[in-house]
Amino acid sequence: MSSFHSVRRVLRKAAVPAVGAALAIGINVTLATPAAASGSYTGRAYVHGTGGVSDDFDDEGVVNVSTHRSSNVTCLWQTILWANGYLPSSGIDGVFGDQTDAATRNFQRDKSLGADGSAGRNSWTKAGDRLAQTDDQNGWRYVVYRGAKGSRSSYSAHEFVLQRSPDGNFRFYPPQGGGPYWATYNSRSC
Repeated sequence: MSSFHSVRRVLRKAAVPAVGAALAIGINVTLATPAAASGSYTGRAYVHGTGGVSDDFDDEGVVNVSTHRSSNVTCLWQTILWANGYLPSSGIDGVFGDQTDAATRNFQRDKSLGADGSAGRNSWTKAGDRLAQTDDQNGWRYVVYRGAKGSRSSYSAHEFVLQRSPDGNFRFYPPQGGGPYWATYNSRSC
């Protein structure tokens, strides 16, 4: 009987570190994989929302000259800049270049945010204050982005339409026509 207890004790001592290591590896994979796929704060590949639309932009990922530089999310950010009078419609091309960087810095300065040219959580949250739901049909939320009026820019304020699908993913219609375009971090079609 003592040999049975000895084997059991050895197995118990070996099992604790093995289970701990397996859990640590599993947790690292679980936490790292979605964010690495899209780069958004939520780990989702699309601009996403649930419930009311007023806070849907509060946890969106970063777009700037090096992160998601060429994407539909950059195109959406440029459309937001256009709606607020910081960018001409000709500047909406889905590529975060010098003109978008400068417009983002102006937006951030006017909104009392750190003017670093990177549209991150604070910039998206401030932009999301201009969302207004207009309709709900078959699970689709129809949303208008109401651009700011009286901006310092020479470009006038505008509005544009977004739609939130039943699964929470956004698509939008840029001012130069076309669309709708899915607001994805991982590709550019606008």
